[in-house]
Amino acid sequence: MSNTLVTLARRRERLAYALVAPASLLILLIYIGPILAVIFASLTDYTLIRDGFSFVGSENYTRMFADETFGNALKNTVIYAAYFLPGAFFGGLFLALAIQSRKRFHSVLEVVFFLPVTSTLVAMALVWAALMDSRQGVINNTLKAVGFEPINFLGDPNVVLPALAAISLWSIVGFNMVLFLAGLTAIPKNLYDAAAIDGADHPIDRFFRVTWPMLAPTSVFVAVITSITAFKLFDTVAVLTKGGPGRASEVFLYLTFLEGFEYFNMGYAAALSVFFLVVIFLFALIQTLLSDRRVDQ
Repeated sequence: MSNTLVTLARRRERLAYALVAPASLLILLIYIGPILAVIFASLTDYTLIRDGFSFVGSENYTRMFADETFGNALKNTVIYAAYFLPGAFFGGLFLALAIQSRKRFHSVLEVVFFLPVTSTLVAMALVWAALMDSRQGVINNTLKAVGFEPINFLGDPNVVLPALAAISLWSIVGFNMVLFLAGLTAIPKNLYDAAAIDGADHPIDRFFRVTWPMLAPTSVFVAVITSITAFKLFDTVAVLTKGGPGRASEVFLYLTFLEGFEYFNMGYAAALSVFFLVVIFLFALIQTLLSDRRVDQ
């Protein structure tokens, strides 16, 4: 009997491995394989303008950290993220709280604020470019009508990054709102009743005593997703500014694109991609560890 059970257990184990194998192979081919290929390419001098390549070790990484263009792109990305992250996070949270507190038109408001998420950002970026036009744009015409000077949103080095951040905010706030709404819906109502018994009758007290602590997992997820989105800025820059004016909007991924597909330095572009992957991974890991510590406390 025992031998029969052992044989049956081994058959089930082999069946389990057989069922998992296709998905595991697909993950290796789609995710792990390309990552390893990019890491390998970053250690070579591979370009698109000649056949073959040579192994150069860490030369691309040494060049990267000594490159002023890399420093400029990294600085622009951080500045853009500083504009984008607070607005995307707290804007989504504010909309979620405002919509949840309403009893009428709840679903309608959700759809209205979520609509930008369903649109094609590249196409809508062209619409925003028309709205922000320094001569005939609706926004500048409105500013002039109320007595302000027009602003060259996409042509002024001091304004272009906030302008790009505003376009990206318009496209992602609705998505973050839906995530926060899901987190708010999952909070048990009896926690608010218990807080009211303890004297937390004001909405601000209920928010800081119940809502905000219970939203910790959702907040971390939104923060990680929003951070990754901030560092992934590419499409609006490629369509609207092409890194200008004067490289003021040349962000990290756009520099990677230029090095790989404009200058054909695929090895160097691969090194930039690996650096980007490491930064995103560390950023997400730190946020997750901080969230776990907060939840445990």
